[in-house]
Amino acid sequence: MSQPPPYPPPPQPQQQPQGIQNPYLQPGYGPSPVPGQAPSYPAPAFPPPQPQPFAQRPATGGNPVGAIVLGLAVSVLVSLLYTGLIAATYKEQSVTVANTLYLAHALVNGAVVGALIGRMAGRNTGAAIGAAVTGALGAFFGYVNALPLIIAVEETPLAAWQFLQAEPFFPAKAWWNDEASGGVDWFSPLGLVVAGVAAWGLAYAIGNRRRVM
Repeated sequence: MSQPPPYPPPPQPQQQPQGIQNPYLQPGYGPSPVPGQAPSYPAPAFPPPQPQPFAQRPATGGNPVGAIVLGLAVSVLVSLLYTGLIAATYKEQSVTVANTLYLAHALVNGAVVGALIGRMAGRNTGAAIGAAVTGALGAFFGYVNALPLIIAVEETPLAAWQFLQAEPFFPAKAWWNDEASGGVDWFSPLGLVVAGVAAWGLAYAIGNRRRVM
């Protein structure tokens, strides 16, 4: 019998050259690959997803500075209307009518300023305080500016200007003093309180309502 032809020896796995290390065959990277199969690599470890915090509703903002500036302009306009009313009707006004008109103007001035600033500025404590100050100033200057206007109407604008140069604080003194009894006219500071409270209250209430909505 003839001897069977020699079969070629089985292929030997290739040796990796010395000095070159396969990082995937190092400890910590799973088992060594089996010859004839594609090596399987472990999936990289990513940190677990972190829970997202609940989204908070952004606060409704406003423009406090612009609101106060616009409120001051509106307060000046309302004060000028009241000043013109006094200059036109001061001869027919009694003390009771004059005090009633003064308090009514203080209330209207403060309410208009407070509503406007609360609408524009939102929930802002500084804006509410600014509304109170603006409303009080409007009530004060609405009465004080009426005296020079009366002099200008009865005489001339030049006479009113000369009068203010000679007595610059006379309108404020007339606002504070009670000419009938010679004491303090308590309706004057009461008007400031009415205007300030009305402006602050409406600015705070409307600002909080706007924040909730």
